[in-house]
Amino acid sequence: MKLIFASHNANKTKEIGAIFQGLAQVVSLNEIGFFEEIAETGNTLIENASIKADAVYAATKLNCFADDTGLLVDALNGAPGVFSARYAGDEKSPEANNQKLLSELVQTENREAKFVTVICLILNGNKHFFKGELHGVITTEYKGNNGFGYDPIFMPTGANKTLAEMSLQEKNQISHRGKAFLAMVDFLKQNQ
Repeated sequence: MKLIFASHNANKTKEIGAIFQGLAQVVSLNEIGFFEEIAETGNTLIENASIKADAVYAATKLNCFADDTGLLVDALNGAPGVFSARYAGDEKSPEANNQKLLSELVQTENREAKFVTVICLILNGNKHFFKGELHGVITTEYKGNNGFGYDPIFMPTGANKTLAEMSLQEKNQISHRGKAFLAMVDFLKQNQ
């Protein structure tokens, strides 16, 4: 089975492709000649994942999937949420996003947060959704050089280090994205 991943990111496609090894061949948008950017105009992670999957399916009529991830901070009523990548502006700077988030929590004791990943799979024309969550807290300072995005300031519940201090293998075993994709793998195994 071939699955089109609604992403132009070759590294992300390769990483996710490894999860599906032996089950499905994961192909990026670049590999199928789909170069347009898909505007994420939804108000929720589910809407954004669905918009991206719909756009790819409409253009190709092939089985495909898309994901969207957000960081939801309790003290900020779920912000940055769907706007996580562009929290500090449209240039999508992880450094600026982290700085803005830390500055907004300076006077806050409640630093509880969670990462949420939603996947929209279109298989034989039917939509299926999968979700993964990782609970934790926002730290007061940067720690670690691994990972990306909010990883240097997010410490998972029960851990004594941030996501950016973990190896990729450690992170993948507990991550929101990993949980969502494993749920999708289980679904595909049952529906081959």
